[in-house]
Amino acid sequence: MNMKTFKTILAFLLFAGTFTSCKKDKPVEPVKAMPAATNIEIGSGNKQALRGRDFHFNADVTAAGRIKDVQVKILQKSGVQYSTVWKFELNWAEYSGIKNTNVHKHFTIPLEAPEGKYDFYFIVLDENGTKLEIKEDLDIIDPANLPVDPKIGRDIISRNGTMIYYMGTWVEELTFKRGDELKANVQVRETKGDGVLYSVLIKRTANHFPETVDHLDLSKAIVITKVEHKNLPAASKISSLKKINDVWGGQDIVIGTDKDNNEPAANFISGINAWETGNYNWVVLYKNTTYNVNVYKTIPITINY
Repeated sequence: MNMKTFKTILAFLLFAGTFTSCKKDKPVEPVKAMPAATNIEIGSGNKQALRGRDFHFNADVTAAGRIKDVQVKILQKSGVQYSTVWKFELNWAEYSGIKNTNVHKHFTIPLEAPEGKYDFYFIVLDENGTKLEIKEDLDIIDPANLPVDPKIGRDIISRNGTMIYYMGTWVEELTFKRGDELKANVQVRETKGDGVLYSVLIKRTANHFPETVDHLDLSKAIVITKVEHKNLPAASKISSLKKINDVWGGQDIVIGTDKDNNEPAANFISGINAWETGNYNWVVLYKNTTYNVNVYKTIPITINY
């Protein structure tokens, strides 16, 4: 080996050693933690949106650092034909700077949204620079094309036999005391097939606000009425009235009673469920189990126990 070749090899080895040393000395960037989301609800339990109607979204969010932004996007799928080009985007700045939060939102799907299958995105940006992106399918449907479109109506509340609320009109304050009979009747129309209706009282301190039958926690609810139906023809209606011992009723409960009217077995009203002075919600939940369609309604009442 001549001197020139030796010097070339020596220079290469010195360079390689220096490069390796520099590479080893470079600090490794730690992997940043990402935000997380649980208890995600898209639509009323069925990942459907109805044109011109209210849309429900829920998620419990935990940031790695703090939340920078929360976004929802409904975008048309690539390669799918739609009647018009359309997209829908929302962001909620009120969550900025928060560590943990519940994102519970209702918004209206515009009437001009074309029917079809979409990509639904829920995006959380973290102040540490990371991003959570959840993508799900979403169907946008014209209500006229639903197989069933149940509606809650004829909601009536009475106290000791005197009507105090009728279909959105307050005749008197919805206030009850111990020993009062609370009668709450409601009707679901334009239904068919199989389904179940719950009429319940839930104290607001229980922090339980179900919007579907599937999310109803009976340990936090006082059941006034539960009604199930089977094989109804189209355009039928059901009521919270029930025939008990050949007498129509079953839509009432006495404030302070020991057990509720759940079926097949009544629940004790105790613990987190115990009667107390405070604000309650009368919650009506209906699920058409044949077509997986949910509707609900909530009316506030007060109990002075």
